[in-house]
Amino acid sequence: MAGAPGAFAQEAWARNAAAYETIRSMPFNAELAAGTLPQDRFRHYIVQDAHYLIGFGRALSLAAAKAPDPDAIVQFSRAAQEAIVVERALHGGFFRDYDIGPETFAATPLTPACDHYVCYLMATAYAEPYAVLCAALLPCFWIYKAVGDDIFARAAPDNPYRAWIDTYAGADFAEAVAAMIAATDRAALAASEAERARMHQAFTQATRLEWQFWDSAYRDAAWAL
Repeated sequence: MAGAPGAFAQEAWARNAAAYETIRSMPFNAELAAGTLPQDRFRHYIVQDAHYLIGFGRALSLAAAKAPDPDAIVQFSRAAQEAIVVERALHGGFFRDYDIGPETFAATPLTPACDHYVCYLMATAYAEPYAVLCAALLPCFWIYKAVGDDIFARAAPDNPYRAWIDTYAGADFAEAVAAMIAATDRAALAASEAERARMHQAFTQATRLEWQFWDSAYRDAAWAL
């Protein structure tokens, strides 16, 4: 990854290192790496991830609107586009494989975990300052990159989820993650002490929601009512 994380990002990752290890080794990711994850669980995940990315793209767009300079506006605008266009292409391949058409996707409601994560990001995007929003958005980038790299290093070539693995272990995504880390560190430098504390809270909460999202997919969790 180009460039090293600055003070905020390093501290935030260190504070949540145990949570990341739980995510890295949780059953969903362990079985995805082994290629043994049941297709119905991955199908659940990929549909919910497609729903999530619509909300994530909106939150990135709001980050662009709050960005303090033109370069950051462009960065977050592009990130929003990539969340919708680039990752939709990844989902589209699996949707074709699993015969998930537009009607099926639209008729599938967001699960509690997906709804919680999207609502958290949107509430943060509207109610919190730019720096806190950056910290809330960062775990989705960084954790996916770390998990992707970890799985790539141990996955068999014939892994049925190779397209997913290659996307998040790829060079293009690495550049996006490095840019997001740098943007968050820059925002932290301009933040007050109180804002930095809220940045850490946001990073930790988003990290928890990353775990919850994967765990929900593994359990095929849905609304009880």
